[in-house]
Amino acid sequence: MRRTVPEGHGPVRYGPPLPDQGLPVLPELRAVLAAAADHTEAEPPGGGPDLLDAARGYWNRRGLAAERDRVAAAPGAPALLLALTGALGGDVLVPRPCAAWWAPQVRLLGRSVFHVATPAECGGLPDPYALLETVRRVRAEGGDPRLLVLSVADDPTATVAPPEVVHETVEAAVAEGLHVVSDETWRDTLHRPHDTVLLSPAEMLPEEVTVIADLSGAFLPQGWPAAVARFPVTDAGVLLRARVLDVLTVLGARVARPVAVAASYALGEPDAVTERLTAAVRLHARVADAVHRAVTGAGALARPPRAGRHLYVDLGPLRTALTAHGVGDAQELEDFLTARLGMPAPGGHRFGDDLGALRVRLGTGPLFGASDEERAECLSSPSPLELPHVQRALTLLGSTFDDLRDDAQRWEPLR
Repeated sequence: MRRTVPEGHGPVRYGPPLPDQGLPVLPELRAVLAAAADHTEAEPPGGGPDLLDAARGYWNRRGLAAERDRVAAAPGAPALLLALTGALGGDVLVPRPCAAWWAPQVRLLGRSVFHVATPAECGGLPDPYALLETVRRVRAEGGDPRLLVLSVADDPTATVAPPEVVHETVEAAVAEGLHVVSDETWRDTLHRPHDTVLLSPAEMLPEEVTVIADLSGAFLPQGWPAAVARFPVTDAGVLLRARVLDVLTVLGARVARPVAVAASYALGEPDAVTERLTAAVRLHARVADAVHRAVTGAGALARPPRAGRHLYVDLGPLRTALTAHGVGDAQELEDFLTARLGMPAPGGHRFGDDLGALRVRLGTGPLFGASDEERAECLSSPSPLELPHVQRALTLLGSTFDDLRDDAQRWEPLR
């Protein structure tokens, strides 16, 4: 029987967006890295004892029991996902949209990736009924789905999946024999932690779920590659970890010792790290709310941001105005907004969305300023939205979207 081409394949122009600058490095982390700079050797494959113990403590504090033989580390979450895919085999299902790096890691191994529609409430995980239908269809056409990758605190959509939706999706996946990988990189960046319930799939079914977290997000600066994984609390989990370590060994995917020392320090969650994380989350949340008001006020669609550092915006309602500017797909929208805003605006096609859908991911970090000094000022200010450089950035963003709204209203009667 003829196989259906996995969704996401096809001719898409991928030009690199502008780099997304982060906040200045925490001085305590910089000092820890500097003190370990003379240790140039790499960690053992899967991480050394100190890093594994720090990861174990991190998971245990979040209610996910972990022992040293159930955790592993790698130089970034992409390496972990590549190793997991290689160890488990088969085809992979992901939500549409999803993190930009998920599908490429799977395709490196020649495996097929199938995107599944998300529920109305959130992004980050498939609608359970759509998941079951996709599994049935793939198997009917000769495929072998074995792995579902999801994220309850999601990049790119900035949503947090409601616990009842997590239950339904994970139960459906496990009933179909899928192993679940939960990417929890952004779980510690909830904008309103006291009002938001985050349920890890591993809390539901610890025997069926592997959790991964890239530390170059909430805990470490960009460019310090380290990630950790927690495997199922079963004998099968131990075997899966061993196979993952085999793949990491073949790849030479080891964490550099100075980065491992810094990661161990950060995962221990000393006051300096937790205070900085709290301040950074508060800052990103304030700016994300301002961006959300600007884009929805202009007629675009976006779910309210609940976690992370991005918003996912649908400009479909402004299509007539964008057509007048020569914008007809997500790549052209990316080019248009990146030039207008002077900041990265990667199109939805980078996240597995349809090329024809006019969707982009907007980051909050570029709005903090162009220099370390401006970004540090944002972090320490009690009113970051009132800083001149932030006001200028938000004004430019708001006026860009308002102009599109005005153009759409002007062109609509002429259609």
